[in-house]
Amino acid sequence: QVQLVESGGGLVQPGGSLRLSCVASGSIFSIYAMGWYRQAPGKQRELVAAITSGGSTNATDSVKGRFTISRDNAKNTVYLQMNSLKPEDTAVYYCNAVLQVAGTKFYRHYWGQGTQVTVSS
Repeated sequence: QVQLVESGGGLVQPGGSLRLSCVASGSIFSIYAMGWYRQAPGKQRELVAAITSGGSTNATDSVKGRFTISRDNAKNTVYLQMNSLKPEDTAVYYCNAVLQVAGTKFYRHYWGQGTQVTVSS
């Protein structure tokens, strides 16, 4: 019932920029938060940045000052503007949404399919 569709990944040179987008659609009652995770070869999946519907944000230290997360609540869309990209940022990036289950106080995580970001010269 819920689908997350990602776009914007690709190949970029060090120092370059990319903008990722993720649109949530389907049976959505309420979105508590949306965000981005990434998983690089040989590493665990980690949170990159997240934003609540109220605008509160959180990001991992390694991307602070370079990445900016934003959201369009009306469109159920989250963005990740990635600047000053480094080879260490190379990973599969996954969109995540935390949705409230209708009629309850519980929440459920949904995931996108992942999009490859490769930073290389």
